[in-house]
Amino acid sequence: MTVNEREWVAEEFEGARPQLRAVAYRMLGSVSEAEDAVQEAWLRLSRSEAGEIENLRGWLTTAVGRVCLDALRTRRARREEPLGTWLPEPVVSIGDEADPEDEALVAESVGLALLVVLETLSPAERLSFVLHDMFAVPFDEIAEIVGRSPDATRQLASRARRRVRGGARAPDVDLARQREVVNAFLAASRAGDFEALVAVLDPDVVFRVDQGPTRDRAPVTGAAAVASRILARGSRFAPFARPAIVNGAAGVVVVPGRRPIAVVGFTVVHGKIAEIDLVADPEKLRALVLEN
Repeated sequence: MTVNEREWVAEEFEGARPQLRAVAYRMLGSVSEAEDAVQEAWLRLSRSEAGEIENLRGWLTTAVGRVCLDALRTRRARREEPLGTWLPEPVVSIGDEADPEDEALVAESVGLALLVVLETLSPAERLSFVLHDMFAVPFDEIAEIVGRSPDATRQLASRARRRVRGGARAPDVDLARQREVVNAFLAASRAGDFEALVAVLDPDVVFRVDQGPTRDRAPVTGAAAVASRILARGSRFAPFARPAIVNGAAGVVVVPGRRPIAVVGFTVVHGKIAEIDLVADPEKLRALVLEN
């Protein structure tokens, strides 16, 4: 490959990087692992005859899909069931605008609640759903990755789609309205107002807390139970909550000192909080740096 060809390939790769990161994050639920998957795709590209690839972005998307599929299969084979609740590594933006490099990650389709549902799928189901439904990759191309026929791959995506529809409620899309609801939640938490807190919660609200794989805390469901838990254990942290965009939705970062100790994502449905996802696993917050 000539110098000009190498420069062209590098430019094309950088142009494709946001989408590749988005694919990998949806597959793995981890920003750091997504970056590793994209880098592995680059290494595979550098070892190939890149100049002969007709559709380079399509090739790279497929390569990232293969890397992620292998990673999910390895993860499933070696991982013991964690004691506590698993939540994805959050994508957080402080202020009104997301980091340009994270715009593809914080899209509506990668809310924390949806990623929790995706984690329940088999690796092949997850890949088929993500590539086809989110990135419009044809089934015949996905079939080559998962080692099945296009019809069988279509069935994988169909099963995944049913699971997603049954497990993830469609959130309100108005970010300003989401913020109003979250602000009301915070005000009630700070005031210790049980009735006001219940009023902003969906009757079937789910509250999940991820403190790491060795901390056992089952999800709490129901408005009264969640409000009681929030007031008993979380209200003292409410004054330290800073508004943020968490995976494309209104959320908060809890910063009582110099470093954040938790990120909270909210799923607002019909003006009520339907899901609360609190990530307090230090490993998942390690890369989160806030500017003063």
